[in-house]
Amino acid sequence: MDRREELIAALGKVDDSVKQIVLPMIDDVIHIETRLMELRKLPFISIHPRNEKLQRPTAAAKLYKELLQQYNNCIKILCSVVGKNSTEDESILQKYMKQLSKRTWDV
Repeated sequence: MDRREELIAALGKVDDSVKQIVLPMIDDVIHIETRLMELRKLPFISIHPRNEKLQRPTAAAKLYKELLQQYNNCIKILCSVVGKNSTEDESILQKYMKQLSKRTWDV
């Protein structure tokens, strides 16, 4: 099962009209996740060559911060949609988010 299918499966019990609204957001979430993984490989701090005390965030750090904020907003929306329409104690999306957070901190 690929990432898109996982997220769509998490919306299994959600009303079809709501699903049609959030399906484009799933594609956005997948795209943002890919970009975040790429950005994690880049340096986030630029250090002055002659004075190590002079540091500044790189463009990658700024972009990472912005994308992470967008990603978190999308996930909150998806979780709220699933949470309001799910009868399970913990939805598939919530389980996935726990797994993802564990993977994020392991990097």
